[in-house]
Amino acid sequence: MEDLRLGIIGIGNMGSLHVIMMSEEKVKRCHLTAVCDIKQSRLDWAKEFWAGTGHDYDLEYYTDYKDMLASKNVDLILISVPHYLHPVIGIEGFRAGKHVLSEKPVGVYTKKVEEFMAEAKKAREEKGLAFGLMLNMRPEPNYQKIREIVQSGELGQRKRVNWIITNWYRTQDYYNSGGWRATYAGEGGGVLLNQCPHQLDLWQWIYGMPKRIRAFTYNGKYHDIEVEDDVTAYAEYEDGSTGVFVTTTGEFPGTNRLEISGSKGKILYENGKLLYTKLNMDEREYCFKANDDFPPLETTTEEIELGYGKGHRAIVQNLTDHILDGTPLLAPGEDGINSLSIANAMVLSSWTDDWVDLPIDADKYWAMLQERIKTSKVKENVTERVKDMSGTFNMGKK
Repeated sequence: MEDLRLGIIGIGNMGSLHVIMMSEEKVKRCHLTAVCDIKQSRLDWAKEFWAGTGHDYDLEYYTDYKDMLASKNVDLILISVPHYLHPVIGIEGFRAGKHVLSEKPVGVYTKKVEEFMAEAKKAREEKGLAFGLMLNMRPEPNYQKIREIVQSGELGQRKRVNWIITNWYRTQDYYNSGGWRATYAGEGGGVLLNQCPHQLDLWQWIYGMPKRIRAFTYNGKYHDIEVEDDVTAYAEYEDGSTGVFVTTTGEFPGTNRLEISGSKGKILYENGKLLYTKLNMDEREYCFKANDDFPPLETTTEEIELGYGKGHRAIVQNLTDHILDGTPLLAPGEDGINSLSIANAMVLSSWTDDWVDLPIDADKYWAMLQERIKTSKVKENVTERVKDMSGTFNMGKK
């Protein structure tokens, strides 16, 4: 196959960054050939921007994604639209014979995403089509190293995984930038669906899926919105270890601290610094052999310095290499249901004021979500606009 031709559907906050990223031609053997948005103003921006890049070819411009799916000049689509549409457009993309790369989250509720997964499986088996998800933190060397340590068993008996991720601060102005934002009808959820899919994905990618969750989510605690902007969750795993996940968009300054402990050591990742503390003896063995009440275990702490990865660009490159060469996918689209299941479980736990087992009851979550959609209100008197997100994401320029 020749180089891949990419079409981006949705050129708002994230989609416009993808256009800019692809204009730099740093993804080998994949080139942007088309863009789509329902707003003419965004297409006008794309035309003006592309004209200034110096490329000797023009893009195709669409207001209807179905027309893009019919184009013979597009092999791969990147979906960057409101969350509910990710599986809808993705399913149609597969049926049109396109490879699919979706922005996170893979969807809003697992019931619909299960249909997406079934269509992806059929497309792969019958047409050889690929399915990727923009989990752009998976290429980061530090997270890959943490995963390697945890899954190797070096930490011994697993005890606890805690993630405090409260540096997602957002103002009311952010939520007012789109009438669909932070509504059940338009977005389907809050911080767990919009900001935290990356951490929820890494949480399960590194540590595995919990068996049950008890969570407390608070809607509009810090903002005038109808969905969650503050969450505290407790998780239990099959091996007896536990986890705590805390997040919010209403705290400043925030914290991003991942801590994983086992009987042979502890991993701490915070402020870009990865510390690995090893015990000279397994704590479980030491606990019952020590002759003193509080004798100190000897430890050694190593700071691991690995730098940063290439973020979004790495995901597009990996998917391109997968399609053209068969390279294993770093972020298979099917993995997206795991982090979504955790997010849905946290919300469902809060709605029912009870524990939720995983996998969740997809029909129950869907039914309770529908009740909230009935009373959901699109924000009025909102001037929708694309915000400058260039300093927020690592698009792979490092």
